[in-house]
Amino acid sequence: MTERRILHAHFHLERGTEPDLYGQLLALAEDITPRVQPIPPDAAHLDITGALRYWQRDAQALAALLRLRALALYGVQVTCAIAPNRMLAAMAAAATAPGTTTVIEHAEVGHWLRPRPVAALYGVGPATAGKLRTYGLHTIGDIADTPAPTLIRLFGAAMGRALHAHAHGQDPRTVQAQPIAKSLGADRNFAADVLSEVEHRRAVLDLAQEIAARLRDGKQAAGALALSVRYADGTSSTRSRTLPEATAHTHPLTSAAYELYDLLGLQRARVRGISLRAQDLRPATRASQQLTLDPADDRALAVEAVADLARARYGPGAIRPATLAVSTNRTSPGIPGATTLLPALPPPERNRP
Repeated sequence: MTERRILHAHFHLERGTEPDLYGQLLALAEDITPRVQPIPPDAAHLDITGALRYWQRDAQALAALLRLRALALYGVQVTCAIAPNRMLAAMAAAATAPGTTTVIEHAEVGHWLRPRPVAALYGVGPATAGKLRTYGLHTIGDIADTPAPTLIRLFGAAMGRALHAHAHGQDPRTVQAQPIAKSLGADRNFAADVLSEVEHRRAVLDLAQEIAARLRDGKQAAGALALSVRYADGTSSTRSRTLPEATAHTHPLTSAAYELYDLLGLQRARVRGISLRAQDLRPATRASQQLTLDPADDRALAVEAVADLARARYGPGAIRPATLAVSTNRTSPGIPGATTLLPALPPPERNRP
C-alpha cells in the first residue's frame, strides 16, 4: 500500500489582501493535485500521494513547485510541510520557518514528535496542556509512554484515546476535496474622508442592494457576508459572519451588513471606502427559507419581486430606497420623475449589555 503524503501549505497573506487572492492560490494548488482541502483564511491541505507519480518528482520538489508558482504569479510566500497525515503536516508547518519546506518521513515521525512540548500536539489546548503538566507529562514523548487506560482515566474515554493516538503520530482523517468557495463583491469609494455614520450606512445599504440584486440575477444565494472598511491611512478592518440561512433577499442581507458595520465600532473614523462581499455562494435552488408568520416578510418579498421586474425592464436604479435617493439624487432611467418607491430599511437595534 502506498504511503500517504500530505502537504500542508500556509500562504503568507498580508493584511488588506484582496479576498479573491486566497481563491486564486487554491486554484493554483488544484493545478498540482485535485485533492485540495481549503483551510480558510490562509492555508490548505493537499494530498499529493498520486501527484508524485504524475509529476515524476519527489515531495520536496513538488512543494518547491507550489512555492515558486505562488511567488512568481502572486508575490505570495508559502510555507510547506509534508508528512504521512494531516495532523503531522499541520504541526510541522507551524514549526517551519516562513517560505521553507519541512519533510517528515514515516520512519522519522517518532524522532520528530517525541521531544516537542505537549502544547504543540494537535487537539491540546491551554487547559489540557496545563493538566498534562500537572501530572508530569511535559513532552509528547511523555504522553506516548503513558498507557492508554491511564490517559482515559485522567481525561475521559474520547480525549484519552485521542491523546494516545496523536502522541503516536496517528491521524486517520483524509483530505476532503472541496470546491473553491466563490464570492461576489462590490465597493464604494469616497472622494474624501467621510466621518458621518449616516453616510457610512447609506453606503452599506447601497452595497447590500447591489449584492442582493446580483445574487438574484445569477440565481445564487450567499451563505456568509463580509464587510471591509478602508481608512484614510490605507489600513482596513474586516468583519464577517455566517448567515443563519443562505439567501439572496435584500432584507436579511442588509440587516446582516448593518450588524457587521456596528461590530466595527468606527466612532467617527475617517473612512475612504467600504466594500461588501457575499461568500459561500451556492445555487439558489439549494437555499432554504425559514417560514415566518410575519406579514411584513411577505410584503418585502412581493415588493422585491416588483423591483426585480422594474430593474430588468428599465435598468439598475429603477426602484431604490428613499435613503439612497436623497443621498445620490439620481432618477431612474426611462421613468421620468419616478426616482424611488421603496422605503429605506431601518438599521437593526444594537444589542447592549
